[in-house]
Amino acid sequence: MTIADGKASFLQVSRPRPRPSVGSVSSSQVKSRVYVAMAAFVAVYLMIGGRLVQLGQMDSTSNPIVATAADAVAASRPDLLDRNGEILATDIKTASLYAEPRRILDVDEALDGLTRALPDLDPLVVRRRLESRAGFVWLKRELSPREVDAVHGLGLPGIGFLTEKQRFYPGGPTAGHIVGSVNVDNQGLAGVEKFIDGEWLGDLQTLGFTADRSLEPVRLSIDLRAQHAVRDELVKAMERYRAIAAVGIVLDAKTGEVIAMASLPDYDPNDRSQALEKDRLNRATGGVFEMGSVFKAFTTAMALDSGRVTINDSFDATRPIRAAGRTISDFHGKNRILSVPEIFIYSSNIGTAKMMLATGVPQQQEFLERIGLTTRLETELPENARPLLPPRWNELAAMTISFGHGLSITPMQTAVSAAAMINGGKLLQPTFFPRSMDEAQATAKQVISPDVSRAMRYLFRLNVLSGSGRRAEVPGYLVGGKTGTAEKIENGVYVDDKRRNSFLSAFPMDDPRYVVLTVIDEPKPEREGIAATAGLNAAPVTGAIIRRIAPMLGVMPRFGQGGETIEISY
Repeated sequence: MTIADGKASFLQVSRPRPRPSVGSVSSSQVKSRVYVAMAAFVAVYLMIGGRLVQLGQMDSTSNPIVATAADAVAASRPDLLDRNGEILATDIKTASLYAEPRRILDVDEALDGLTRALPDLDPLVVRRRLESRAGFVWLKRELSPREVDAVHGLGLPGIGFLTEKQRFYPGGPTAGHIVGSVNVDNQGLAGVEKFIDGEWLGDLQTLGFTADRSLEPVRLSIDLRAQHAVRDELVKAMERYRAIAAVGIVLDAKTGEVIAMASLPDYDPNDRSQALEKDRLNRATGGVFEMGSVFKAFTTAMALDSGRVTINDSFDATRPIRAAGRTISDFHGKNRILSVPEIFIYSSNIGTAKMMLATGVPQQQEFLERIGLTTRLETELPENARPLLPPRWNELAAMTISFGHGLSITPMQTAVSAAAMINGGKLLQPTFFPRSMDEAQATAKQVISPDVSRAMRYLFRLNVLSGSGRRAEVPGYLVGGKTGTAEKIENGVYVDDKRRNSFLSAFPMDDPRYVVLTVIDEPKPEREGIAATAGLNAAPVTGAIIRRIAPMLGVMPRFGQGGETIEISY
């Protein structure tokens, strides 16, 4: 209150309002604030949890480099089947270990864990890769399930697995040289595997048409049952005769299809490192050898086909032949005049050389070229060796070639040319894929007359009945063949205690369907006091093979049909 001019008046003084106390805040306001805080915490934790889930479930192939690697290892290969549909090669899934070095948090921790889980890893190599800061590096391919579990349990960031295709060969080494093998990237290295890559599969893989898709199986001409039987008999022969190597071939004489082919020592394509060992080469198509006296079959056919020699002719084998300072003699000479059939069944070097001389050196060269023995034989397998021809094809060279020395060819060439000798005279290109008789005849080349072929069937059969091939006889199957015992060369000189024995055969000789060639390298005598010639080892091994495979191939035995006759005409 103030007094002015004697009058009293009242002034209103404004005072600040007191602040409300906490206790005066409404409960609804408190609740709203709590809900906001809770929502904020939940949002933060959801973001963290979501990121963790994202990281845990993130597809490693979101990395373009990893995606490229994933596409590469997903490439498929077609199954390889035998002629009856049995699987020779197929793809299976396997895991391979990789790293993304840029995502690795602790190299030392990763290195320690990986080398403990996978002791075969090289720590220095792994460290170098982990420290490379690259986008993608392989650490190990084709892990076992146990190894995958061991690495997976480490929980290392930046370490992952890619599922890729691994080639698997159920039969192991049974048909190893035929199917071949692949590298760690599923690319063909040898055999049919390499062939199909070069023909069409490689192009499809390059274009990306083989990723994660099944391909039509590829069927081969091989009969897995016969293949097993051939290989099994060769394994037993190597043990029995203590040989260092062996070859076996079964060829369809009417179509040129390879039904079986084994070369020992072989390798298991599931262990591709074995293929690098030099002793495991494919001797059937990739090795060239002097085939010895089996070559006399070609010389005899040449002489008969020339018209200058007939099957009724005879040649004097009384004394050895001297030529250019060399002596040509017989192993077990009869020392008398021999007829052409006798020259064949007694395997006379002298008589064979004189048949060649009666024909002529130029004719020999032309004939051997005609039947494919002087040029490289082409097959689907990449491993095809070129023949070794004499440096000078003079008269002496021609005489030694006539009985299987001085010219080296592959066993497959021998079998293919032999088929033409007994199938009516038609040379067929061999194949590891199915081929019908019509397809074969469309490309066949007539190299000798049907009459000469008929005479050769007679001589082949006669040799098993009365000559050096008696131990190849299989009752009911009319087996025919020719033995060959070739001395090996060491330091440029033939040695008489190391031989490569062979038996070239066919059955049934009245209408031959299959050619069977067996080669045994450096066989030893089965027991002390006996020789180690082809008639004592290669011939009985061939007989054992025929006995097993003939029923499989649908050739049934025939008994009780009276005396045997094989028609020949001149």
